[in-house]
Amino acid sequence: MNRTRTLPMLPGTLSLLLAVLFLFAYGRCVFAENGVTVNGITIGMCNALTGPASALGTGMKKGSMVYFDKINKAGGVNGRKIKVISYDDGYEPKNTVAQTKKLISDDRVFALFGYVGTPTSSAVLPLINESKIPFWAPFTGAEFLRAPLNRFIFNVRGSYFDEAETQVQYLTEKRGIRKIAIFYQNDAYGLAVKGGILKALKKRNLELAGEGTYERNTEDVAAALASLKKSAPDAVSMVGTYKAMAAFIKKARSEGFNPVFLNVSFVGTAALVKELGGAGDGVIITQVMPSPRDASVALVAQYRADMKAAGYKELDYTDLEGYMDAVVFVETLKKAGKELTRDSFIASAEGLNATIGGLTFRFTPADHHALDTIYLTKIAGMQVEAVK
Repeated sequence: MNRTRTLPMLPGTLSLLLAVLFLFAYGRCVFAENGVTVNGITIGMCNALTGPASALGTGMKKGSMVYFDKINKAGGVNGRKIKVISYDDGYEPKNTVAQTKKLISDDRVFALFGYVGTPTSSAVLPLINESKIPFWAPFTGAEFLRAPLNRFIFNVRGSYFDEAETQVQYLTEKRGIRKIAIFYQNDAYGLAVKGGILKALKKRNLELAGEGTYERNTEDVAAALASLKKSAPDAVSMVGTYKAMAAFIKKARSEGFNPVFLNVSFVGTAALVKELGGAGDGVIITQVMPSPRDASVALVAQYRADMKAAGYKELDYTDLEGYMDAVVFVETLKKAGKELTRDSFIASAEGLNATIGGLTFRFTPADHHALDTIYLTKIAGMQVEAVK
C-alpha cells in the first residue's frame, strides 16, 4: 500500500510562500487606483458602433486602437499596456448612461475615452463629476464640455463655436451671403451648434433666415425641407449625422432647392461622401483635423503609415481624430510617470505643451481645449479638398 506523507511546513518555507503571494497580489493591484496595475492601464470607451451613426464610433475606435496597439507592441507606457473595454451605445443617451455606469462600477476603468456625441456626453456628465474620472477627447465640439471648465474633461478637437464662426465668416466675407438658415438634429447636439451659429450671426448684426429640425437616428427630413424652402435662404448650415444630412441634400436637390449646404465635422465626412454619391459636389464641411491625405504634416504621415501597417486602406477625418486623441493620451500618461493616479494624470494633462509631428497640443489648468484650428473643405467629384 502506497501512502502519501505530508511533511511539516518549515518557517522559512512559509515565509517564502507568503512573499510570493504578496508579490502576486502586488502585481495585480499595485495601487488603490481603479484601472491601474503594475503592468496595465484599463480605459473605457462607449460610442456608436451600430445604427445610423455607426461610422463615427467605429472610426474613433479604429484610429485610436491602431495607435494603442502600436504602443503596446513597443512595451506600453512606463511598462504598462493599455487595455480598452468598448461598448456600443447606438448613439442613444440612455444606453450611454447604463454602459458608463458599468465601466465605472463593474469594470473599474481608469478613464473614459473617445465617446461620440453631444447628447450622449451630456447624459454621462453627472457620472463623470460623481466618480471624478477623466473624460478624454469626446467626439463633440459642444461648449458645455469646455465652459465652464470641468477638471475631469479634456477636449482635443476644436469647438462647434469655432466651426460656426468659420462657416459664417466664409459665407459673409468670401461669398457675400447674408441669408443663412439652419437645419439641425433636435437635441443637445443641434442646439450646441445652433448656439454657435446665432453667436456668429449676431456678431455681424444678422439673424437666422429660417430653421428646420429632425429627430436623432431618423431620416425624417421632409417637414424641415418644406419649411426651409419657404424661407428661401442662400445657405443652410446643417447639424446632424451623415445619413440624415445626405437624405436632406439629395431630396432638396431633386426638388430644385440648391443653397450652399454646410456641415460641421461631426457629420462623418467619408460616410457623407458615400451616402451622397454624385449629389455631393459643392457641399462644405468644416473640419477640426488636417486632411488625412496631407502627408506634409508629420503626424498625419505617421498615422497613414500606421493605418496601412494595420491593414486599413480607407482613411477618414474620424479615424484620424481617434488616432490623434490616442497620441495625446499616451503623451500625457508618459508625463504622469510610474506612480500613476487620476490626480497625477490630470496634473500631467494640465501641464501638457507638446509639439508632436508638427502639431502643438496644449492644456493648462484654465484651458482643457488643446486645438482650435478649423479647416474649411468641400466635396468635389466624391473627394474632399480644401476650400481656397
